Amino acid sequence: MKYFPLLWSGLWRKRTRTWLTLAAITVAFLLFGLLQGVNAAFSHSIAASRLDRLYVQSRISFTEPLPSAYQQQIEAVPGVDNVAFGNWFGGYYQDAKNVVFSFAVDADRFFSIYPEIVVPPEQLQALINTRTGAIIGVDLAKKYGWKIGDKVPLKSQIWTHPDGTYDWDFDIVGIFDDPTDTSQNGGFYFNYKYFDEGRAFGKGTIGWYIVHLSDISKAGEVAKTIDAMFANSTDETKTQNEKENTQSFLRQFGDINFMVSSIIGAVFFALLFLTGNTMMQSIRERVPEFAVLKTLGFSDAGVLALVFGESLLLCVSAALIGLGGATLMFPGMKGVIGVASLPPVVVALGIGFAVLLAILIGLWPAAKVRRLSIVDSLAGR
Repeated sequence: MKYFPLLWSGLWRKRTRTWLTLAAITVAFLLFGLLQGVNAAFSHSIAASRLDRLYVQSRISFTEPLPSAYQQQIEAVPGVDNVAFGNWFGGYYQDAKNVVFSFAVDADRFFSIYPEIVVPPEQLQALINTRTGAIIGVDLAKKYGWKIGDKVPLKSQIWTHPDGTYDWDFDIVGIFDDPTDTSQNGGFYFNYKYFDEGRAFGKGTIGWYIVHLSDISKAGEVAKTIDAMFANSTDETKTQNEKENTQSFLRQFGDINFMVSSIIGAVFFALLFLTGNTMMQSIRERVPEFAVLKTLGFSDAGVLALVFGESLLLCVSAALIGLGGATLMFPGMKGVIGVASLPPVVVALGIGFAVLLAILIGLWPAAKVRRLSIVDSLAGR
C-alpha cells in the first residue's frame, strides 16, 4: 500500500485521458452486468421449471388456439393426473406502456397444478365464485397500490367485446406470492368463463393446456400419446415438458446465451485495443520517470509491478463502478424485463475479466519498461 500514492499520481497524470478511459471501461462492464443479469434471469426460469408438468399447444404456433373440447380427451390419457388451461390476454393498465402479464385461466384447476403459487384458500374460492374475479401477484399489487376489493379496469391489445370496445373490468379477490420464482409475482389471473363470454371472437378455444403427471417417468410417453390423438386433425398439437416449453419460448427471441456472449466478446475485444493503446501512450510519455525510479533503486520487477498495478487499479475500479451501476439499474428496469438481478458469480466473473484485461493491456508496456536503459531513457533516446 505504500506505493499507492505513486500509482494514483501516475494514473491521473493526464486527467482527461484517464476520465475517458475510465468511462469506456465502466460502460463496457455496465453492459456486461446488464446482459449477464438478464441471461441469468432466463437461465433461472429454465432451471426452476418442473418436469411433472406438460404444456400442450398448437403445433403451428403458441399463438394459435386449441379447441376447449380437447380437455376431456387429454384427461383420459393414462398417467395424466390433472388438466387445466390458460389463455394470453395481452392486457395493459391505463397506458399501453403499462403492460400487465394477464391470463384467463381455469380457476377450478389452474392453481392446484401450480402448488408453488401461495394463495389463501378463501381467496381462491372467491376467484371461483366471482365471475369478474382476479388474483394478482404481490409485486403487481405493490406497483399500482391495488388491494383486495378494488375494481380494476384493463384494456386488451387483442380481445374486444362484441360492441368493439376493449375495456375489461375486474374485481381483485386475492393476492398470491411465488417464493420460488419472484418473476411470476407480476402476474394477473382471472376467470376464463368471464373472458370467453365477453370476447367477440375465438369463443370455445383456449391458448394452451397444462397437464400434471402422476408419474414423471412417463412424461415422454404421455406427450407422444397426446400428440398422436390429434395428429392429422385441423388442430394438431405439440406437447413438451415445462423446461422444454420455456426453452422453446426463449428460442423465439434467438439464442440468448450466444447473443450475450457475442456482444460481450466484441465489446471487450474493442476495449482491449482502446485501453492498450492508451496505456502504451501513457508509458511512452513517462519513460524518463521510470528511468529515474530505476536510478533510485527500483528493481526491474518493482517497475514492472508499478505498471501492472496502475493497469489493475484502472480496470478493477471501472469494473466495480460498472457492475455496481448494473445492480442499481435492475430494480428500475423491472417493468421492462421483469425480475432480474446480478448474481454473485457474475460479479466475480466481471472482476476476473477486469484483472485479465488489466494484465493484457499492461503486458506490452510493462515489458517495455522492464527493458529500458537508464542512460538512453534519461538522454531522451
